[in-house]
Amino acid sequence: MVSAPDQADHRSTLTQRRQDRFARVEPKGKRVFTARERAEMLVDDGSFVEMTPLRTAGGGAGSGVVAGWGTTDGHAVVVVSHDAAVASGAIGAVMADAIMKAQRFAIDKGYPIVYINDSGGARIHDGIFALHGCGGIFANNIEAQQRIPQISLIIGPCAGAAAYSPALTDWTIMVKEQGQMFLTGPEIVKAATGEDATAEEIGGSALHTKVSGVAHLEVDSEEEAFHATRLLLSFLPTHKGGPQKRHSSVPANPGAVERLPGLVPDKSSVVFDMNALLDGVLDNGARLELMPTHAPSILTLFGRLDGHAVGILANQPNARGGILDAKASVKAARFVEFCGRFDLPVLTFVDVPGFLPGTVEEGRGVITHGAKLLKAYVETKSPKLTVVVRKAYGGAYIAMGSASLGADVNWAWSGSEIAVMGPGGAVALLHRRALKAAEEPAKLRDELAAVYREEVARPYIAAEAGIVDDVILPEETRDRMAAALRMLTHESSL
Repeated sequence: MVSAPDQADHRSTLTQRRQDRFARVEPKGKRVFTARERAEMLVDDGSFVEMTPLRTAGGGAGSGVVAGWGTTDGHAVVVVSHDAAVASGAIGAVMADAIMKAQRFAIDKGYPIVYINDSGGARIHDGIFALHGCGGIFANNIEAQQRIPQISLIIGPCAGAAAYSPALTDWTIMVKEQGQMFLTGPEIVKAATGEDATAEEIGGSALHTKVSGVAHLEVDSEEEAFHATRLLLSFLPTHKGGPQKRHSSVPANPGAVERLPGLVPDKSSVVFDMNALLDGVLDNGARLELMPTHAPSILTLFGRLDGHAVGILANQPNARGGILDAKASVKAARFVEFCGRFDLPVLTFVDVPGFLPGTVEEGRGVITHGAKLLKAYVETKSPKLTVVVRKAYGGAYIAMGSASLGADVNWAWSGSEIAVMGPGGAVALLHRRALKAAEEPAKLRDELAAVYREEVARPYIAAEAGIVDDVILPEETRDRMAAALRMLTHESSL
């Protein structure tokens, strides 16, 4: 039997340990939140339950992580939040064990997992035990890929081994001027290469969301990171094979619907904003674009159509004419593959002039990366709906969710063109001798291009062959897509 003084001592120790979970860390004078506060801010008020809150790494120090579960909009989610108050969040053996326990719970029970990352990397004093633990975390990340959505928030520095886990998750959100990801920090880079570079230059959010593509969204604050995460989760099922999150259908934006018939310019070289087209088709509500500043010639976003959560892939004529290159292909393939993995319908809006030619792109492996996009569409078994809104030329037509890659339903707008190449390029190649000999080559080129457009490129030819299911008007797009989606998701009233 424990005496009253001993009970008081136990209570005092327990209280102190729990208070330690709220210790603040304010690097570089910038206020941030504790590990537990971050977890609580992410989930619904009062829903967070911590797993093994009294676990220590020896010497009275905490495990270095706050792990537990809660809900977002009533749906369960597992949270792993690095505790920078303990050894700068460095991953030791005990911390790794706590993270792996949370991962195992999420995988086995079928709940999404969110990692709030703020870590100096593997804990040096733990040696091989830290490395072994990090490897176990990575193995669980990989196993989880086929079971549950994984989201990483980069709230602080993530160095060395701490950077690999985010790279193995589905989506990574970085806080501007606060989060960094790099394998080696400025001091080691200086010693190894002589290069002077700051942590931001080596691994800041601008680098990773615009250039490298390692991260997928840049936000200005931790609060924005939590909001974006909740929004992202609102589109996703809790696990592979789980029920999709169905909302009430909301009509498209009325103004955008009214502008839709005249939105796309007749001339293929004149740009327009694909977002304005999506406004006239999708439900008028929250959308989330991922990787908006990386490879911007392709749009990847989540939205809703007739209440269904959908993934949208679309060329963006406002950025390099909507062309596909190596980076855009990787971005698009990654997005389509994710949607297919979690049974999200894929809506593809096509206005693509082709793949970017030249030695630079060939050197970047555009063939291989373009092939990854082909593979992603073929392997995706969730509903796939595609509409050509203006032009679709060459291999890029195939790559953008074509019928040959398994799209369930394909449409083309009445003024669109589908061909091996655009009329201008085709005429220049097929009639180069006639054009060279012509007294008025420009006039002849226009005449021949008109013939090519009528006899080869017009969408009715594809429809007559059954390759395109129908030629439709812009204002019919939403209703056609919604009806097909209801049928493909077994929600048809027929």
